[in-house]
Amino acid sequence: MRADLPRYFLTITCPGRTGLVAAITGFLAEHECFITELSQFDDLQTGRFFCRAEFRVPSSTVTHEVLDQAFAPVGERLAMMWRFIDPTIPCRTLVLVSKFDHCLNDLLYRQRTGELNIQMTTVASNHPDLKRLVEFHDIPYEVLPTGRSKLSTKALQEDRIRELMAEQSVDLVVLARYMQILSDELCRELAGRCINIHHSFLPSFKGAKPYHQAYERGVKAIGATAHYVTEHLDEGPIIDQEVGRVDHTFGPDQLMAMGRNMENYALSRAVKAHSEHRVFLNGHKTVVLK
Repeated sequence: MRADLPRYFLTITCPGRTGLVAAITGFLAEHECFITELSQFDDLQTGRFFCRAEFRVPSSTVTHEVLDQAFAPVGERLAMMWRFIDPTIPCRTLVLVSKFDHCLNDLLYRQRTGELNIQMTTVASNHPDLKRLVEFHDIPYEVLPTGRSKLSTKALQEDRIRELMAEQSVDLVVLARYMQILSDELCRELAGRCINIHHSFLPSFKGAKPYHQAYERGVKAIGATAHYVTEHLDEGPIIDQEVGRVDHTFGPDQLMAMGRNMENYALSRAVKAHSEHRVFLNGHKTVVLK
């Protein structure tokens, strides 16, 4: 199998039963696909099966659309939810940010170096502060509109977020320290495709100033959590976490300084996993196939 032949992903979730892996690998073998990576997980508690395969096809005429159509009898027979994916198409990503720039700067660098298979369509903010940084990377920067009150400002900004998503065919929204609480309605619209970074090791220290909360409790470890956004603040399904040890000598400023790197690591790993189609929702949790 040549390395220059097209590469695709296949993701599947369905009720667990015997013969699922055999059905998947048998189909790929029947179509002369060369599997380069295969990961699966059976959740015995929920009875759900999760699978992700990477493979190369025998010729450029075997497209993911062709495979999707051919797979339909197998998928329907086994009650599968499946998707064939072309990884050469980057995940179109809208980034929302406020004034803190560390997570945004990290994502910009990782996108530019090719570590993240994303295409930032726009960076939007409720402040103008990071315009120069973003435009240096040749990415559009937009300051979200304001109204006469906090309520009208929130409505105008969320309407503009929806417009940007529709105009730019956005696949993923990333809250890179966007210090605004999204409405329940928008959270529901973005279910499973909006990642937030919280500067705490959730479920501890939700809401504002978690490093100060951690300091007051005298913690011996702090962390950062990347999770999908839901209408329940800081309680969405967790994708990735980073943790570091601290001691009694760390004040709030030192905790925040240490935390910034952990926020970068957790968020970039979560975005990478999502853009590589490794993350599956599993009730209030996620399955992240390596």
